[in-house]
Amino acid sequence: MPDYRAHFDFDLTFANGGGLAGVGFRLDLPSPDLDAGAIGRLLVQHLGLALVDEVELRGLRIVEEPHRGSRGIANAQETRDAAPRVVDLSHPIRAGLVTYPGLPAPTITPHLTREDSRSRYAPGTEFAMDVITMIGNTGTYLDSPFHRYGEGADLAGLDLASLVGLRAEVFHLEDAWTPERRGIRAETLADRDVRGAAVLLHTGWDRWFGQPEYGKGSPFLTEEGTRHLIEAGAALVGIDALNIDDTESGGERPAHTLLLGAGVHVVEHLTNLGALPPQGARFTAAPPAVEGFGTFPVRAFAELPV
Repeated sequence: MPDYRAHFDFDLTFANGGGLAGVGFRLDLPSPDLDAGAIGRLLVQHLGLALVDEVELRGLRIVEEPHRGSRGIANAQETRDAAPRVVDLSHPIRAGLVTYPGLPAPTITPHLTREDSRSRYAPGTEFAMDVITMIGNTGTYLDSPFHRYGEGADLAGLDLASLVGLRAEVFHLEDAWTPERRGIRAETLADRDVRGAAVLLHTGWDRWFGQPEYGKGSPFLTEEGTRHLIEAGAALVGIDALNIDDTESGGERPAHTLLLGAGVHVVEHLTNLGALPPQGARFTAAPPAVEGFGTFPVRAFAELPV
């Protein structure tokens, strides 16, 4: 079943004085059959307003369009029988993969080939053992505080409870940034309760992963957006882009500095976030417990509600 959204301008007045206006507003709808009055009431609920007197909608259009997570509206994807229960959010790792321009690509070499193993085991029994050499920043990976701070917790020091089964708040932001304004701002993230949640930023940039285009012009989380998520109590922040920071800013890394300093995990190079509903999924991204290491690939995935 498709999702529907209402597009409109509005004027709103309050019973105790004052008003509010909006231009080009978009609102998720539970059904395409709602009239203007019902959509007006839904707008009030979405904005969390009190003492509203009148709502006037102008230029109302109802279009078939994926939901973005309006307050009080269950995304239809949550209940679709065809949706898989587990969604893979990780890029596969292969020899020669370029994750971040300038960092070494992984190499995979055999330690024991199947052919050589036949002389070591019983007839009909064979094994392959391989060696992978790679930097921790390969594929989809998690940053621990040790990545930024020498005294911070390394991969082995992370509490599994902070990595497994986190409530996912997915912000679908493909139309919320532009090449001229790549930063994701606090205002864009302010309509959700993210305390204890994995905040997943779906920008759509993962479509360029592994290609030259991936390395330049990527969206990122602004310093103000970072501070908002920390103050709001987010447990983890993930993004499907080159970096959670602006890598074209001259070396400043406020998002890493602030998030990891506050003990908030960072997951970069996610993919397939568009397959998740805005709310209702559970997110997992657990790296191996490597001592003295700050960053390592994860098999990130989300469990959808049944």
